[in-house]
Amino acid sequence: MTAVLEAQALRKVYRGGDGNPIEVLAGIDLTVDRGEFVAIVGASGSGKSTLLHLLGALDAPSGGTVRLAGRSYDEETQEDLAAVRNRKLGFVFQFHHLLREFTALENVMMPLLIAGEDDAHARSRAEELLATVGLAGRMSHRPSQLSGGEQQRAAVARALVADPLVVLADEPSGNLDNANSERLHQLFAHLSREFETALVVVTHNRSLAARADRVLSLEGGHLIPLSGVESMP
Repeated sequence: MTAVLEAQALRKVYRGGDGNPIEVLAGIDLTVDRGEFVAIVGASGSGKSTLLHLLGALDAPSGGTVRLAGRSYDEETQEDLAAVRNRKLGFVFQFHHLLREFTALENVMMPLLIAGEDDAHARSRAEELLATVGLAGRMSHRPSQLSGGEQQRAAVARALVADPLVVLADEPSGNLDNANSERLHQLFAHLSREFETALVVVTHNRSLAARADRVLSLEGGHLIPLSGVESMP
């Protein structure tokens, strides 16, 4: 297997209201291979979202390094990091963050258009992915005309449109009912196999974690391997 995402000795320290340091991440080591599906679980407030933000170059660590395809974020300018986030990383959050004034098709096209791709290519790629996630008949609908599950599937298509090396998802089914959650979980497992995209998901959902190749628990600022979802906190 080929490692696409690596974190070494990753730390994040915040200042508390009293001015004292609060160490949220205390030296995280993580390697994610191409096509691997990793679930990260843990108690609320344990730092899972913080870790995801560091892996996605949305925030800077207090110490340690993150490498994507062997290149450290420390080596990149802010402009380069913006390009990395747009072209090499995909993001799915609990709330879909679709742009309400645009259709599902236009939302999925957006990362490619921002990257300078021509309209025809962006449209073709977006149509292909929306069909893959079961939204072939809903492409011209705006987010307000889509169900919660459909909106989240459109967000997944948008995350994949630039063929990223890694997709990072933060509680992606946390705002969905059971039926839509299960459909989204099946979609994640299918897409990680079909596209060989590495997938790192923060979740409290046992059904989603059960589909992962590895489950890791974030406890006391460290990642601890779990033998399965039965040992989830």
